[in-house]
Amino acid sequence: MTYTDASMDALRAGGDELADAVVATLFERGEVGTFNALMRYVSTSGQELPRGLPAVAREYLEATAVPPAWVDWAEMEKARLFFIDNNVHISTALSFAAMPACYLVPHVAKLLSATHGLEYPSKRMAETGQFTVHLMQPDAFEAGGRFVPAAQKVRLLHASIRHHLEREDRWDSGTLGVPICQEDMIGGQMFFSLLVLDSLHRLGIHMSTEGAEAYYYAWRVVGAILGVDQDAVPRTLEEARHFLDLYMLRHMGPSPEGAHLTRQLIDLYEEVVPGTFFDPVVSALIRHLVGDTCADWLEVPRTPWDTVVRAVPHLLGVLETIEDRSPLGAWALDRLGHLTTVLELSSLTRGRVMHYAIPEQLKKDYGVDGGVPRTHRWTPPAATVS
Repeated sequence: MTYTDASMDALRAGGDELADAVVATLFERGEVGTFNALMRYVSTSGQELPRGLPAVAREYLEATAVPPAWVDWAEMEKARLFFIDNNVHISTALSFAAMPACYLVPHVAKLLSATHGLEYPSKRMAETGQFTVHLMQPDAFEAGGRFVPAAQKVRLLHASIRHHLEREDRWDSGTLGVPICQEDMIGGQMFFSLLVLDSLHRLGIHMSTEGAEAYYYAWRVVGAILGVDQDAVPRTLEEARHFLDLYMLRHMGPSPEGAHLTRQLIDLYEEVVPGTFFDPVVSALIRHLVGDTCADWLEVPRTPWDTVVRAVPHLLGVLETIEDRSPLGAWALDRLGHLTTVLELSSLTRGRVMHYAIPEQLKKDYGVDGGVPRTHRWTPPAATVS
């Protein structure tokens, strides 16, 4: 598929017709509070929907309860094993590269600032972490799995943000396109898939082509479940590279909101790092993964650790060698990775379950103008634009 400025502009005009209609009806009938209250008790697939749930919401939940018929489950299992094998590295890439990348798009940073309503700064990271962990569980799409209900709620959350921003005249759709439009949803999908793979490569992590392709495929499935137009989504990593390069050239740049959100992110992870001596590692790792130009736009401070962090790939290379050559070492490192991810998520959520509720109002004071062979190591697709 070939992407051009014209085709990307067309994607800015589209939202999510199904979810937008559901949310509009819930607000029109004054049923949002009822929906949120009852949906707190719906957290697993196959669970009986509660009595009293608004009819339009029940119809939506039933219609979106199963993944697309085209899903290749063997490929999804490869993706799950890839995640198990690299969970710490993937969490690192999500936290220190994918999230800051979102802040590099000024209109996305403005939207995030307008819609946060955070009770604590880690809410968005906690939601993202929990969502990803749910996705990579063995029962993600089976009865008792937690991923599909979470995805259904996130899709309605996005629709509610569009509803508020457009109807309260707080978003210039003529200039910026529809809030959380198809282009931005695909862009976000690229951040959490291709950009994560790029970051693993930059960290020196050993990945097979099969593993990288499977991980990207899993996020294509996620996009479909979240209402992304599959006719517009890149099918291959090469197409994804072309889309991401063009998307970032069209939109990335500095903004006060992007710098502020990045500062929140840095503060959050400095709280997680024990003591204060290693605090600068947070900024250094972000700078290493997103590059100096982008880090400067986000006002990521330079530190003496910037040079030290460049040695991280060598250290990880030693650990990867141990894992490759020793089944016991591989088991131990996978278990350590699992425990580290669980600990990180526990710190972010502070023991709470993220419910992805539909916000009844936005911030009023803001106006928006593994298991895969390691042979044939994966190499990122080359940049498509200079």
